[in-house]
Amino acid sequence: MPVLFYIKKNSARFIAIIYLLSFPLGVFSQNKDDIAIPYVSKVIDGYRVTAVIENNDTIPYIVMPWVIINGKMSFTSRRKYAEWTRLKYNVKKVYPYAILAAAKLKEFDLVLATIPKEADRKAYLKKSEKELQKEFGEELKGLSINQGKILMKLIDRETGKTTYTIIKDMRGNFNAFMWQSLATLFGSSMKQNYDLNDPYDRQIELAIKQIEAGEF
Repeated sequence: MPVLFYIKKNSARFIAIIYLLSFPLGVFSQNKDDIAIPYVSKVIDGYRVTAVIENNDTIPYIVMPWVIINGKMSFTSRRKYAEWTRLKYNVKKVYPYAILAAAKLKEFDLVLATIPKEADRKAYLKKSEKELQKEFGEELKGLSINQGKILMKLIDRETGKTTYTIIKDMRGNFNAFMWQSLATLFGSSMKQNYDLNDPYDRQIELAIKQIEAGEF
């Protein structure tokens, strides 16, 4: 089983970085049937961290945050470079809406769990929809078709649900079918998943990483 382990300041200064950036990641403890959460806490004379016992030795167990290193990109033509530049721009424009969608979906789920009557649930969703339309409707109407496609992919990335599934859960099968039919007319689909096996989605992911790193 994991134990707590103390590290002195003068022997592990880098722990300060981990302390500031630490986040909960599940890892296996010595007993693989148990799950341990890496733990970092500042104390008076150093840091207290998770540790495991291996061969009667107590060893600090610290999970470092992921670091992504990207090589310099090269392009075979000006057209390829222009396509990448346009994709980065589109991702940067719609990514905040995907983050907002994930936060709102979580909020809706929490509130709906407290509303027992179906009629009250529908009234809450209708009111919430009007508020969202008032706040973001004009902005979303201004998105291009490509930006809309990317947004639907990113909603799946952030929520684990396609746009079709979200509409079906919130507004029913008929509404989901109608909106899916409309999307099909524009050469799109609300059922599209975010799939890193897809080269296009891998490019979107690279654009997101560059956005999060502040590179553009």
